[in-house]
Amino acid sequence: MELIVGNIAFSTWSLRPWLVLKRCGADFTTTEVPLYGPDSARLLAQHSPTGKVPVLKVEGETIWDSMAISVWASEMFPDAALWPSDRHARWLARSVACEMHSSFMALRTECGMGPDAGGVIHTMVGPDRAPTPTSEAVAADVRRLVEIIRTMRGRFGAAGPYLFGEWSMPDAFLTPVATRFRHYQFDLSAFGDDGTAASYVAELLRQPDFLEWTELAATKQP
Repeated sequence: MELIVGNIAFSTWSLRPWLVLKRCGADFTTTEVPLYGPDSARLLAQHSPTGKVPVLKVEGETIWDSMAISVWASEMFPDAALWPSDRHARWLARSVACEMHSSFMALRTECGMGPDAGGVIHTMVGPDRAPTPTSEAVAADVRRLVEIIRTMRGRFGAAGPYLFGEWSMPDAFLTPVATRFRHYQFDLSAFGDDGTAASYVAELLRQPDFLEWTELAATKQP
C-alpha cells in the first residue's frame, strides 16, 4: 500500500489521510511528490488521474481524494473506530468532516500553506508566523469553525480531548486548520471562543501522529 503525498512541510490535503492511515495501524509507504517544481505536473500525472494528491495505491487500484481515502480506511479498518460509536455523534462527525472538506474557501485562500505563505517555506511545522488576515470572509470562516468546535466539544467531548471525545476522522480533517491558526496567529477569543477551541487546537498540534509528521517535515528542510 502506497500513499502519494505532496510536500510534507505544507501539503494539508496530504496530511489528512496520512493521519487516518496511521490511526488505523495500516502498513503503508509514503511517496512525496514536490508540488511546485519544474517536473511536478509530469510526476503527479504518473501517480494521479487528476494530477493532484493525495492518492492511495492499493490492491491494483488508485484511490484519489483525501475523503475517499479516509472513507476507504474506515471500511477496511473498522476496529480503528474512525467514527464515533454514538450514532448521533457519528452523524454530526460526518457532517463536520464533509463541511471541512468542501468549505472555508476564504481561510484556504488567504491563509495559504505553501512555499510563499507568510514568506516562509515550512508553514505547517515551522516556528515562523505570518500576520493574521483581517478580511470579513476569513473572520466568518473562523467564527464558524469556533462554533463547530465549541458545539461538538460541549455535546460529545466528555470522553476525551478531541472533537467527539476520542480521536475520530474529523480530527484528521481539522488538524490542518490548527496549523493555520498557529501560523497566522489567530486569537480565537476574538471569534467567539471561550477557550474551548484554543484548547482543542493545542491538542491537535501535540497529537503523536501529527508530531511524527512534523518530524518528517523537518528532514525536508533545505
